[in-house]
Amino acid sequence: MFARLKQCADRYSELEQELQDPELHANPGRMQVLLREMGALKAKAEAYARWADLESRAANAREMIADESDAEMRALAKEELAEVEADLESMAEALRQEIVDDEPNRGRAVMLEIRAGAGGDEASLFVGDLLRIYTKFLESNDLKLEVLSSHPSEVGGYKEITLSVSGPAAWDLFRYEAGGHRVQRVPETEAQGRIHTSAVTVAVLAEADEVEVDIQESDLRIDTYRASGPGGQNVNKTSSAVRITHLPTNTVVQCQDESSQHKNKSRAMRMLRTRLLDVQQQAVKDEQDIARRSQIGSGDRSERIRTYNYPQNRVTDHRIKTNYSLEAVLLGKLGVVVDDLRSRDMELKLAALGEGAPPEGAPRS
Repeated sequence: MFARLKQCADRYSELEQELQDPELHANPGRMQVLLREMGALKAKAEAYARWADLESRAANAREMIADESDAEMRALAKEELAEVEADLESMAEALRQEIVDDEPNRGRAVMLEIRAGAGGDEASLFVGDLLRIYTKFLESNDLKLEVLSSHPSEVGGYKEITLSVSGPAAWDLFRYEAGGHRVQRVPETEAQGRIHTSAVTVAVLAEADEVEVDIQESDLRIDTYRASGPGGQNVNKTSSAVRITHLPTNTVVQCQDESSQHKNKSRAMRMLRTRLLDVQQQAVKDEQDIARRSQIGSGDRSERIRTYNYPQNRVTDHRIKTNYSLEAVLLGKLGVVVDDLRSRDMELKLAALGEGAPPEGAPRS
């Protein structure tokens, strides 16, 4: 495993050399990609340097114990070796986790796509509830929110909404939200007091940089149309809404939130790049060992991951079979949920690398 740590340190050194190239300053997009990669590798590179230094000190101490004729010097060397070995042992677990938790998307902005599923109006209302939960959660963690695209429903919720969340911790805090979210509650319009079950899906995508995804203009079909609001009413009299189709993959994105066609096109291109990058990353993941990429559950975005039960004031995360206070979650207090999911994630990843048996009841893909 520590050979992988050395690979990270070597790559970090390569990036340092590449960033010294004067020609790179003429390509700020490429520089941004390299700096983000360096940021993801920095902790591993520093950890490897500390580990290598301790190993060197341990080797010197062992050599002195074997070759030194002076008893007092040998005693000092033994003390040194004992201290170094204790330091190595204390570092081992932290380094193991540093090696295993090698998220390539750490440091990226995140694109959240929240869509109403089964349940009609009630599902669209819960999209709005999830938006409020996530807004409070990201505000408490110094993250920034931008609405890229939205389709309001007639009852005050959203049929779907696409958000960009930026900040160093965006990926780590939201990567476990992908999947099916189920809500159980009595709708305000329900005269009989019956509990209804509705569903919402959340997709979590690492936002792409322009230089990461090569998109040819000839591969795009760009259509413009008049934006419309709930019920189909026109909200402007010009064709400012934009729909972009990536012909090779038949990927379609659209944006109508801005009154400017130029701004809508810019946002739609961001969404397209991110979806195409997600396809590329998923193709790489699919080639890896199933156990390695299992993380928590199968990762399938259609998988039910969480139930919000209003009558029982309970939120259940089905991946770890743990209940939380609905009242706290509605206030955006998702930190404890994320911590529990991250802990189980690490257990599964360590088990996949042979560092231990899979935890009891661990989900498998």
